[in-house]
Amino acid sequence: MRYGVLILPDRRWAESKRRWVRAEQLGFDHAWTYDHLMWRWLRDKPWFGAVPTLAAAASATSRIRLGTMVASPTFRHPVTFAKELMALDDLSEGRITCGLGAGAGVYDDEAAGGKSPTPRERSDRFAEFVDLTDRLLRSPTTSYEGRYFSAHEVRMYPGCVQRPRLPFAVAATGPRGMRVAAEHGDLWVTAGEAGNFERQPYEQLVPLFRKQTAALGRACEAAGRDPASIGRVLLTGGMVDGTVESADSFFHAADLYAEIGFTDMVVHWPREEFPYEGREEIMEEIATRFPAKEA
Repeated sequence: MRYGVLILPDRRWAESKRRWVRAEQLGFDHAWTYDHLMWRWLRDKPWFGAVPTLAAAASATSRIRLGTMVASPTFRHPVTFAKELMALDDLSEGRITCGLGAGAGVYDDEAAGGKSPTPRERSDRFAEFVDLTDRLLRSPTTSYEGRYFSAHEVRMYPGCVQRPRLPFAVAATGPRGMRVAAEHGDLWVTAGEAGNFERQPYEQLVPLFRKQTAALGRACEAAGRDPASIGRVLLTGGMVDGTVESADSFFHAADLYAEIGFTDMVVHWPREEFPYEGREEIMEEIATRFPAKEA
């Protein structure tokens, strides 16, 4: 099991930098941030962009993997986003993972000046977004004509540090999204039921995640892929509650979900207030029980 932390982009960098650096010092394997224009509970609070935040984090750290959790086509275009990802991969010397999702709708949709797509349109747009982003990052030159996105002889030099491209972590819960994850994902991400932020104890959600991992396995088999070849990431802190109440609960949850096939578990860096309120000291307690890192 690999362990990750999600750090909200809600502080000025002079303050936020400490958390990214400390996450690396404590031994977390990866650190993520949300990619939104504004975010449900913090619409009237400070909120910074994911790409420049990750660029700063890349310059402030040297080992920990960094990523978006998750970028969506709501306000991103594959051509411009692929250029930004290539630059982030270079800045981090190959430590970027791109988390991708269909988008939750409402807030970012409204902020970007458009109406929310239907569920079918959202799924179709997401599949096209991931496909074109994948092609751009793999190829030096790409042309593409789709329903939602197009590209004309886009040059991507020098390409990613990571080959054939930086890893994709695809968030999905439904059949269409699972298919996208099976076809393009190096990792699959779930946080529970899509759009459900009603907290439930992590122990009670094991049946749900068993069903989801089984569905991912079927999607991989349908795509002609070995289900064991894709990592499985559990994002806790929203629907999945109780993982950072103590170091014991953290490792109990990790062991429980490792048994059903998860390879990575991500928790939110505790905040002083809602959402994700908690004791920052718990991160220090958790870190004392991490396995020793190889030199």
